[in-house]
Amino acid sequence: MPQHVPSPPRTAVQRPAARPLPALPPQPRRITFLARRDLDNPAAGGSELLVDRLADGLTREGHQVTLLCGGPAAYRDYRVVSAGGDLGHYLRARSTHRRQVGGSDLLVEVCNGMPYLAPLWHRGPTVCLVNHVHTELWSMRFQGPLAPAARLGRKLEHWALSGAQRGNLLVAVSESTAAALQDLGVERDRIRVVHNGVEEPGPLAERSPEPLFLAMGRLVEYKRVDLLLRLWERVRPVTGGRLVIVGEGPERARLERMAGPDVTFTGHVSEAEKHRLLCAAWLLLHPSAVEGWGLVVTEAATRGTPAIGFDVPGIRDSVEDGVTGLLAHGESSFAAAWCTLALSTERREAFGKAAAERAARFRWANTVRQFRAVAAEAVAAHQPEAPSAPPHRGAV
Repeated sequence: MPQHVPSPPRTAVQRPAARPLPALPPQPRRITFLARRDLDNPAAGGSELLVDRLADGLTREGHQVTLLCGGPAAYRDYRVVSAGGDLGHYLRARSTHRRQVGGSDLLVEVCNGMPYLAPLWHRGPTVCLVNHVHTELWSMRFQGPLAPAARLGRKLEHWALSGAQRGNLLVAVSESTAAALQDLGVERDRIRVVHNGVEEPGPLAERSPEPLFLAMGRLVEYKRVDLLLRLWERVRPVTGGRLVIVGEGPERARLERMAGPDVTFTGHVSEAEKHRLLCAAWLLLHPSAVEGWGLVVTEAATRGTPAIGFDVPGIRDSVEDGVTGLLAHGESSFAAAWCTLALSTERREAFGKAAAERAARFRWANTVRQFRAVAAEAVAAHQPEAPSAPPHRGAV
């Protein structure tokens, strides 16, 4: 009878220990924005729209967001706290934050000229959001006897961005703004670029059968609508058509007195009318002296409407010269570009198609996601470093 030989005992398989997943960067739960205006303010513009979209998007992702601002404010899905008047709230921002907001895991200072100097009184993580540096705009706003105020404002803004924010991250809305910050002495490795977005475009409305040219924005000095009105007198005999100017602002009465034939001022319009005009226009005209990004350029692009602007910061970021529109280098160049595109349907339509394709890359959801990453980075950088483990006994 054959002898049974027992099988050798099985050796337990030693499985390698699972590698721990990399820790996600900490996310700030309570985020406070310091900004001059709420979107409901009559003087609100692109900066206020950006802050609103960021605050709303972060709220939808579960963050507790507060906007601390000056002037009138409306009810939002996030909390809005008014600290007083348009200028006085700068002095009360610190005390209002302490009394009504309490703690913040991240403070976002929106620096649009006048700073809050938040890093001097807020000890937690701080990020500075910059649309554009106002270097040349101070002298445009304060002239004559007020020139000393322009010099003081320019120095204060420059020191706030390059000195008071030292060590913090700064968010620029375009490469032009990032370059301007570098010119002030801000290290490039502290600057993060987060572009503006636009809404998903709805169904397109009809293009005007007759030449229709559109300018849209706040009617203030640096938007240079007065220059546009002067150029219209040269362009109108060549192109015909109408020039429609959308927006409100302190310059409106003066501009209306300057306007010649076939110019219409609409004032503030509804979103539906804004959409209709952007679709109907043959060209968007944006003669601004400087922008952070030029949000209305991208809004027009989503409707297949090309833009003409000057080769200045912000506009050179939102207009791809010779592809989605034209950039001018002087008044005559602007007028020539205006006439050229108005008279060439084929080229105008090609630019509009390219503009719509490029605008598809810019959506508010992307803006919120990019900003959220910067917020997490700022909080992580502010965390104290964990103490290193003591060496194991017997280690060589």
